[in-house]
Amino acid sequence: MELLSFLTLLPIIIIFLLLTWKNVATHTSALIGWVLCMLVGYFFFYTSFELSMRASAAGIIASFPITLMAVTSILQINFMEATGALKRIAVFLKTLAPSDSATQIMTVNLGAGMMLVAAGATPVTVLPPIMVAMGYSKFMAIALPALGFDALCTYSMLGAPLVTYSDFTGVPMNEAAQVFSKYLPVISTLIAFAMMWLVGGLKTMVKGFFPCLLAGLTAGFTAVAIAYIPAFSSGVVLTGIIAGIAVMLVMMLYLKVIGKPIICKDCLTPEELQIEKEMSLITAFSPWIILIVALLIVNFYPPFNKLLFKEFEMAVSVVPGQVIKIRPLWNAYTWVLISTLLSAIFLKPKKKEVQETLNNWLLRAPKPVLSLAVFFMLGLLMNNTGLENVGGVWKNVDPTHNMVSVLALESAELFGSFYPLITAPLGMFGGFVTSSEASALAMFAKYNILTSDMIHVDPRIVTAATGIGAGLASVCSPGKLQNAAYVIDAFGEENKVMKTTFPISIVLVLITAVMCYMLA
Repeated sequence: MELLSFLTLLPIIIIFLLLTWKNVATHTSALIGWVLCMLVGYFFFYTSFELSMRASAAGIIASFPITLMAVTSILQINFMEATGALKRIAVFLKTLAPSDSATQIMTVNLGAGMMLVAAGATPVTVLPPIMVAMGYSKFMAIALPALGFDALCTYSMLGAPLVTYSDFTGVPMNEAAQVFSKYLPVISTLIAFAMMWLVGGLKTMVKGFFPCLLAGLTAGFTAVAIAYIPAFSSGVVLTGIIAGIAVMLVMMLYLKVIGKPIICKDCLTPEELQIEKEMSLITAFSPWIILIVALLIVNFYPPFNKLLFKEFEMAVSVVPGQVIKIRPLWNAYTWVLISTLLSAIFLKPKKKEVQETLNNWLLRAPKPVLSLAVFFMLGLLMNNTGLENVGGVWKNVDPTHNMVSVLALESAELFGSFYPLITAPLGMFGGFVTSSEASALAMFAKYNILTSDMIHVDPRIVTAATGIGAGLASVCSPGKLQNAAYVIDAFGEENKVMKTTFPISIVLVLITAVMCYMLA
C-alpha cells in the first residue's frame, strides 16, 4: 500500500520539482505530470488508456467554469486596458483615502483587490503601479496586493473556485457558500492585520487597528450574510464583488466619522488629471456594471435562474455513469463575454484598440488556460483510475486499483482523527503547484471526501479547508509575485517578498487547519 501511495503522489511530486528546482513553465510541468499519471495508472492501477482519455476529457469539460472564465476575463481586462478604462479606474483608486495610510491600504488592496479578482482581473498586475504612484516602496507594491485579495479568494473570477467545489463535492452552491463562510470572518480579518504587519510591525498594527478590524470583518461577514440570508443566497457568485464594494464603503464611512477626506486629487499628476477628463468613471466601469446587472438578473430573477441553471444544464457523460452539467448560459463566463461586447457601445474602441486587445489576449490567455485545464484533467484521471465496467457503468470495484482510494486508506490509517489538520497545508501545497484554488480543489476534493468518510468527520468542512489553504498560497506563488514585479520593473524583488510573505501564509494556513479540526 505504501508503494501505491507513493506512486499516486509521484506525478504531483514531479510537477513540484519541475516548477521549483528546474523552473519549468507551469503548463509544461502539468502536461508532464499528466502523462506520468497515465503511465502509473496503466502499469500499477489497471487503468486502460481509453479510460484515461475519457477521464481526462471529462476533466477538460469540468474545468469550463474556471478555464472559460479565464479566457473571457483575460479578454475583458485586455479590452479595458487597450481602451484606457483600466487606467481611468487606476487614477480613481489613487485618489482614495490619501490622508490615512491604514484606511488607504484596506480600501485599495483589500476592498478594490477583492472586487478586481472577483470580476476576473488580476490585482497583482493592476494594483502595484498604483501603489508605487502613491509613494509605497516596490516591495510593498508587490506584497500588499498579493496578500489583500486573498481575503475572499474563493470568490475569484465570479466564484469559479466555489463552483468547482460544488461540482466536485455535490454540495449545492448556497450550502457550499455557507461552509466556506465559517472560515472567512477570521481569515479575512487576520489578512487585514497581516498587511499592517508587513508595513510596520506591531506598532503599525495597533495604529491601524480599527480600519483592519472593520475591513476584515466587513469582508468576512458579507460572505456570511450572502450565504445565509435566503434573499441573497442565489447570488453567491457575486460575493467577492459585493464584499469588495462593502469594504470600500465602510472605509469611506470610517474616514467620514474621524473627519478625514475620502477623496483627494492633489496627488494626481497632470497626465492623470488629463486621463480623468477624457473618460468618465461610469464609462470606465461599464463592462463590470453591465456584468453585475446581468448576473443579478440571472441569479435573482427566479424564472431566468430556473431556466438557465436547471432546464439548460446541458448534462454530458464522458465516463459512463458520471454526469457533468455544463450550464453554459448560467455560468459567469458567458456574461463576461456579453458584457465585454456590450461595453463597446460606451468605450467606443478604435480599430487599433480592438487589434491590440486581440493580440494581447492571444498572447496572454493560452498558457494559463492550458495549465488550468491540465490540472483538472489530472484530478479527474486520479479520481477514475481502476474503474471497471459493471453492467455498462464504470465503478470502483477494488479500492486498491484507484489512486484516490489508496491515498485515502493510507491517510485514514496514518492520521486518523487528526486528518483535518493536514487538509489546509495540503491545499496550500496544491495551490502553490497549480497557482489556482479551483485546480487544487479538483485534484484533492474526492480524496478529502473519501478520507473524511472513513474517519467520520464532515467532508464539506475538510474540503473547504483545502480550498482556503490553496487560496492562501497566492501570497507566496512565484508566478503571481513575478507578474507583480514585472509591471513595476522590479525584477528580483519578488524573491524578497516571498521570503517575507511565506511565513505569513504558513501562520494563516495553520490557523485554518486548527479551525478545520474544530469545525469538522
